Amino acid sequence: MMQNVHLAPETDEDDLYSGYNDYNPIYDIEELENDAAFQQAVRTSHGRRPPITAKISSTAVTRPIATGYGSKTSLASSIGRPMTGAIQDGVTRPMTAVRAAGFTKTALRGSAFDPLGQSRGPAPPLEAKKKDSPEEKIKQLEKEVNELVEESCTASSCGDLKLALEKAKDAGRKERVLVRQREQVTTPENINLDLTYSVLFNLASQYSVNEMYAEALNTYQVIVKNKMFSNAGILKMNMGNIYLKQRNYSKAIKFYRMALDQVPSVNKQMRIKIMQNIGVTFIQAGQYSDAINSYEHIMSMAPNLKAGYNLTICYFAVGDREKMKKAFQKLIAVPLEIDEDKYISPSDDPHTNLVTEAIKNDHLRQMECERKAMAEKYIMTSAKLIAPVIETSFAAGYDWCVEVVKASQYVELANDLEINKAVTYLRQKDYNQAVEILKVLEKKDSRVKSAAATNLSALYYMGKDFAQASSYADIAVNSDRYNPAALTNKGNTVFANGDYEKAAEFYKEALRNDSSCTEALYNIGLTYEKLNRLDEALDCFLKLHAILRNSAEVLYQIANIYELMENPSQAIEWLMQVVSVVPTDPQVLSKLGELYDHEGDKSQAFQYYYESYRYFPCNIEVIEWLGAYYIDTQFWEKAIQYFERASLMQPTQVKWQLMVASCFRRSGNYQKALDTYKDTHRKFPENVECLRFLVRLCTDLGLKDAQEYARKLKRLEKMKEIREQRIKSGRDGSGGSCGKREGSASGDSGQNYSASSKGERLSARLRALPGTNEPYESSSNKEIGKCSPPSSSTHSRSEEDW
Repeated sequence: MMQNVHLAPETDEDDLYSGYNDYNPIYDIEELENDAAFQQAVRTSHGRRPPITAKISSTAVTRPIATGYGSKTSLASSIGRPMTGAIQDGVTRPMTAVRAAGFTKTALRGSAFDPLGQSRGPAPPLEAKKKDSPEEKIKQLEKEVNELVEESCTASSCGDLKLALEKAKDAGRKERVLVRQREQVTTPENINLDLTYSVLFNLASQYSVNEMYAEALNTYQVIVKNKMFSNAGILKMNMGNIYLKQRNYSKAIKFYRMALDQVPSVNKQMRIKIMQNIGVTFIQAGQYSDAINSYEHIMSMAPNLKAGYNLTICYFAVGDREKMKKAFQKLIAVPLEIDEDKYISPSDDPHTNLVTEAIKNDHLRQMECERKAMAEKYIMTSAKLIAPVIETSFAAGYDWCVEVVKASQYVELANDLEINKAVTYLRQKDYNQAVEILKVLEKKDSRVKSAAATNLSALYYMGKDFAQASSYADIAVNSDRYNPAALTNKGNTVFANGDYEKAAEFYKEALRNDSSCTEALYNIGLTYEKLNRLDEALDCFLKLHAILRNSAEVLYQIANIYELMENPSQAIEWLMQVVSVVPTDPQVLSKLGELYDHEGDKSQAFQYYYESYRYFPCNIEVIEWLGAYYIDTQFWEKAIQYFERASLMQPTQVKWQLMVASCFRRSGNYQKALDTYKDTHRKFPENVECLRFLVRLCTDLGLKDAQEYARKLKRLEKMKEIREQRIKSGRDGSGGSCGKREGSASGDSGQNYSASSKGERLSARLRALPGTNEPYESSSNKEIGKCSPPSSSTHSRSEEDW
């Protein structure tokens, strides 16, 4: 029993810490690298050693237990099972405890130690996905549907509405195929509801923008009635919008209210927008009292500019003056929520200045400027609307609006209201009051001074007082050199004085300040036309045509320049565009007839001359041409009605009555011709041509009046000879002074002849007709297509004429 008891060795009692550095050399791992036997054992496999066999047949197997210094004893298993790895009855007990680390049964039979399984080679490749599998087909189809929806939205944003609708329809068809495949493969719960919702919503939106309202409503109904779509009830607002476009106001209001019930009270902004739509619908339906209730509720909950503006309009419609004032005050009190101070640098810090410059024109600043411009537009429109009715006179109403605006955050609009007040006086033809108001404003700050002086200049220019117009134009330019309207008016006054080069410089400066100033561009084209710089004038009008696509004045000027450039085909083409814009303009139609007449196309000329006569039957040139055309084609009866109208318009001109009588004579109606000649002789007893035809006609008819008319004709001819002899003797007796006077007179007559060249051509053609020997004088005709005076620019509106 004592054999397992070890006594501690005797040590020096004085050395308390001795023995701590003593250890068994077996545990010395520092020399293992130099131990050849150990290294050989490590390089070889442990499994190649002969297995340990147990020769004890008893169930209790002993194991060596090491003591502190390596002594070993064998102890039997406490549960009486063989030791791991031991062989009992010829069967080795499996080493399952170490199998996870790579030790297997084969390792005991001489195989190499390979715990990581490297001897098995590389891992087999991953199994490729089968493209024909239902899951892969569903995923691919889902991807195609998403791409079609995106392409539809992109096309709609680019304005290609037809392509957007086609893509949306394709997405709907493929989505239905996708749903059927999913139902075959998986349970209905796995259907992608978000994809179905997006496809249907996009399809309904594309139907709506393409004005296919019935299809859009049906698609929205499919979404709304499907209980699986959460929050689909809000789409009833879109359905209400469609009914509003169809002018079905009752249904629109019904769906708006249903959508309002679907929106929770937390979503305040959405509820306000739906209520605004309800108010707009009531206004369009003429139910102003209901609209007032909606907008009053909005202004009490979340006041905004549109609601305040519409509320003012509703009270104006019902004629409630006091409520109009209160609504206008509510509109003025709506906060803009724009901080102007952040765009002003408070210090000289360069970093702060850079930040300020960077944000002065960013997107947020642009949005704020748009919001401010919209607010000013609503306020100005409301003031102009209610000012004439809220007081006994429109002047008192404007004064009230000005006082309210001055006490608000829109102080700058007070002067604009004053200018509008002056414009209102102009519309009422009260020029003195308008001038008085503008003269008061002309004494204020530079911006208002420039605007007032610009309007005054335009007023005096239209009144042909070019000196005053020039004076106020100078004031406007000096107050604001970058005011294009002021520069244009200054150019107009210089143009009126004939200094076209200087006028062109003012117009150019106006265009440099504002390239969109159409008045300056139009006037510079007229200036170049006056200077005979036709190519430059044509460039100006073509540029203006690119800005104002359907301006009849610009199209007419382009045609006029092509005519001056002797290009009648181009002139006709541009005049045809004028006719497409203003198809009832008689002057343009007569101009087209004249050009076709010069080109030799009588049928087209007759068509346009006749259309011009139909819209304006008082143009003597058109009447003369139509009468000559019917005489040329020997339709005497039709020519008579035109010459009779001309005789009514110019009763002192004998030529029209002679032409009527001549047409009766040529048509064989001699009695009617004789009566017409006699009536003409009574009105113009000293007309030689009338007496000649009376003598000829009475002789041919065998009437006794022929001798009497012959005596009158002989007496008139003798008086004419005596008068001519006196004139000739007077010319012979006169000196060089008379010659000078005659020369000047002949020069004047030549000038008048050139001014009425068109009428002379018509008269000459009438005289040259077969069988016509009755001469008649041509009337002085006004030129068609003459350059118009330049258009004047005002602060409130522009006036263009040609």
